[in-house]
Amino acid sequence: MTAIHADHGRFDRNLVGHGHGHGAVGHGEGGPAPARIVVGYGFWIFLLSDIVMFSCFFAAYAVLQGATAGGPTAKQLFDMNTVALETGCLLASSFSCGLASLAASARYKLKFYAAMSVTFVLGLAFLILEAREFAHLVSIGAGPQRSAFLSAFFSLVGCHGLHVTAGLLWLLTMMAQAFAKGFRQDILHRMMCFSLFWHALDIIWVALFSMVYLLGVIR
Repeated sequence: MTAIHADHGRFDRNLVGHGHGHGAVGHGEGGPAPARIVVGYGFWIFLLSDIVMFSCFFAAYAVLQGATAGGPTAKQLFDMNTVALETGCLLASSFSCGLASLAASARYKLKFYAAMSVTFVLGLAFLILEAREFAHLVSIGAGPQRSAFLSAFFSLVGCHGLHVTAGLLWLLTMMAQAFAKGFRQDILHRMMCFSLFWHALDIIWVALFSMVYLLGVIR
């Protein structure tokens, strides 16, 4: 009887020593989160922080849009034909980006490369049109130093343009990785993150188009 109790004692101590049982302290039953969950969570934090930053730029523009310092107003400066063309390019690129995501999920290489190439060309066209708009404004003396309104305008629109530039570089990287490594699971996760980023830029541009350009020419 004593031996049995002794054995039970050793058994209990071994359980506690190795971290088993309900009283054990250590990792949860599932262990650490998988890498894809951690990466996805971190990406969403990045995306939300980016939206907060753009919100600050929007707020600054809303406050300063009337501070023209006697200079030209939005109605006098904005060419809505060019802006409409920019908007069309970016919206179309978002559609082709969605097609690229579907092609990647289905492992259709040719369709993936074709859709990504169209997305790149449309995004590049958007940047070229925006650069021409900026160059024209500077050439007529309506640069960012002319007034607080123009400083806020160049900061907001320029920040979006920088994000589109970063997105195009990311797009080329995704095409290169898919070519070199194929449609592995980690590549598909990165493609999903890129797609979310590109669509977020599209949504921000719709808000920018409405608040800056449309309301600017209406007032």
